[in-house]
Amino acid sequence: MILYPGPRLTVERLIRNFLIAAFICVTVAVNAQPSLTAEPNDHRELTIGLTQFPSTLHPNIDSMLAKSYILAMVRRPFTVYNHDWKLICMLCTKLPTLENGLAKLERTPKGARGIAVTYTILPQAVWGDGKPITTKDVMFTWKVGRHKLSGVSNREMYRRVYKIDVVDDKTFTLHFDRVTFQYNEINNFDLLPHHIDSKKFFSNPKEYKNRTAFDSDPTNEGLYFGPYVVADLERGSHVVLERNPKWWGKKPYFKQIVVRVIGNTAALEANLLSGGIDMIAGELGLTIDQALAFEQRHRRQFNIFYHPGLIYEHIDLNLDNPILKDKRVRKALIHAIDREAISKVLFAGRQPVAHSNVNPLDWVYNKSLPRYRYDPKKAAALLNEAGWNVMRKGIRYNKKGERLKLRLMTTAGNRTRELVSQVLKSQWRYIGIDTRIRNEPARVFFGQTVTERRYPAMAMFAWISSPENVPRSQLHSAHIPTQGNNYSGQNYTGFANKEVDELLDAIEIELDKKKRLKLWHRLQQIYIEELPVLPLYFRAEALILPHWLKGLKPTGHTGASTLWVEHWHAKETR
Repeated sequence: MILYPGPRLTVERLIRNFLIAAFICVTVAVNAQPSLTAEPNDHRELTIGLTQFPSTLHPNIDSMLAKSYILAMVRRPFTVYNHDWKLICMLCTKLPTLENGLAKLERTPKGARGIAVTYTILPQAVWGDGKPITTKDVMFTWKVGRHKLSGVSNREMYRRVYKIDVVDDKTFTLHFDRVTFQYNEINNFDLLPHHIDSKKFFSNPKEYKNRTAFDSDPTNEGLYFGPYVVADLERGSHVVLERNPKWWGKKPYFKQIVVRVIGNTAALEANLLSGGIDMIAGELGLTIDQALAFEQRHRRQFNIFYHPGLIYEHIDLNLDNPILKDKRVRKALIHAIDREAISKVLFAGRQPVAHSNVNPLDWVYNKSLPRYRYDPKKAAALLNEAGWNVMRKGIRYNKKGERLKLRLMTTAGNRTRELVSQVLKSQWRYIGIDTRIRNEPARVFFGQTVTERRYPAMAMFAWISSPENVPRSQLHSAHIPTQGNNYSGQNYTGFANKEVDELLDAIEIELDKKKRLKLWHRLQQIYIEELPVLPLYFRAEALILPHWLKGLKPTGHTGASTLWVEHWHAKETR
């Protein structure tokens, strides 16, 4: 029998040793920074630190929080959930509802129950080059979104709109092939400029994702219609935003905003202390453990606060992997993780263990779900049952002599994920699993490895969602990315379950909240039983802001704080 240190002790030791090493790195990084002398500053320029650079600026291709954060300053969605988690209009004049008559029940051409929803684009809305935003842009966006080879991430939403009636240049009616409880929510109907990208798309739809002006000409002001436009961009390094002279809303306070990408979180902290950046993005900056440590040392220099949200840290399992196809192995993996210790020791309990993909903050959360407790003995028994019962030097093999080896991948430079990866490797090693860690820059990890399902076993990252967000794109079998659909969809695990498909369909069209709640509870039960994903914890946003910055409010959901950037300002001094 091979003896190992107690797993709980392993978690604490690993975290303590890692944090000591990280502290040394931060100290070296800070000492390496040039001494900066404060100069008179009216704070008309703002520099934000971010840990990831987006793989693309195209709003409908690839799903990255870094992209959403930046685009929210240069674009506006039709609808969005506000800080109170209420759906509001941003690009439209009035939110359509059944009550105000802008949404009307109807029958589809096939006789199914459908709905027609009418929106009017703000009359003053124009692209950054002065071209009016019109229904021509709406039609173009719809055609790109519906095309099976366009490579958009959320093609299902566009596919459901079987027809669009153009009333005039600003008003249009979407005809949906079903009635859902989210019938008036079109947060993801991200407009594309017909006058710039239409030729690129129609000439070769399959290659459009590689030829779009959002990548080939990202400083073209005609791509944007927010308070700012992209004035300069260096991939992997920074994005410079300048005021949009064509913006129709409140004039933003800051003349220029620079988003600096610093992939290593230790270096990010060092840059904040040295004055290289003014603030760290709450959505994608320091993690809770880093912020807690930072607060102990520098609480007087900055405003530091924490905001819980709908951010789900998890591990997607590639279910095409022959080892992970076995549910017993998947259950062994989660039973072997001391998630409570990780939450307590690393996050001071501020980031609770996730027992499903639905956050307890959401009203549809199932409180009665069974929970996978930390139980390495049970994990070992499950692996024995699955045929991994031959031990050689502490690693399991099956009767064929195959080694129980899995690769874990995540974003490089994220100190917390690197630490959690080491904890997972240690705890899985304790039960005989050989885990190999390979991390990649975020733009590669999300741009290809995850999106095209190239990770061989496990991919650790986070989803951020809106309230009562139906995970169709992540769980429905019709949304598994393949070469044939040009890697559309976000079901990166390859999960296919008939009852889950039916539940996702049923949840969306159930308008009765009590009935819908039961469906939600059943969906979570299957999710936990089948485990296509290993739930880890729900993240909170750590905001570290200069004392002079005012007006920034986190939302806790997919509506980035930068959607209200025009309300940010510097504190007036006298």
